[in-house]
Amino acid sequence: MNQLGPLARNIAVTGLLAAVAGMTAPVFAGPAETSLLKSYEGNWKGSGPLVGTETETVTCRMALTPGNDDKVNYAGRCAMAGANLAINGTLAYIEESHRYEGAMTSNVNFSGVAVGQKSNGGITFNLQSVGTDQGATIQINAGITLLPGSITVDFKATDVATGKVVYAKVPFART
Repeated sequence: MNQLGPLARNIAVTGLLAAVAGMTAPVFAGPAETSLLKSYEGNWKGSGPLVGTETETVTCRMALTPGNDDKVNYAGRCAMAGANLAINGTLAYIEESHRYEGAMTSNVNFSGVAVGQKSNGGITFNLQSVGTDQGATIQINAGITLLPGSITVDFKATDVATGKVVYAKVPFART
């Protein structure tokens, strides 16, 4: 797929996991918020279509593990069309702002912060960021819904100048 360029595809796959990674330290998170966050610890696997000019399958794995204090560490890897992407970070509930936050780092120089809120018995994260790919400005929107027993990631990367879009929806299940 060549719609937004190879780096944009990699950023798109990176964005699939961006909302569940973070580097923000909590300030004495409440027990209910911490318990909900920690309920997602474990190994997860998902795959789904990455759609643009062509459709490709993206396959992802991620592990959520106990971190320091009330944090949950995250490590993920996605593969598509021969490319591998790695993402790492930490999830946390920030008592001062009464919300979940997650920021991530990746092997494709993409980073961002996702804000999460309780929703439907789980946590919904939203990430908005802007990056560049081969000189083009790319608007990135990612949403992730963590519900008991499942995680779903919705992602869209838009070339601001041309309006060309790459999007993906990947459901994850605990392994």
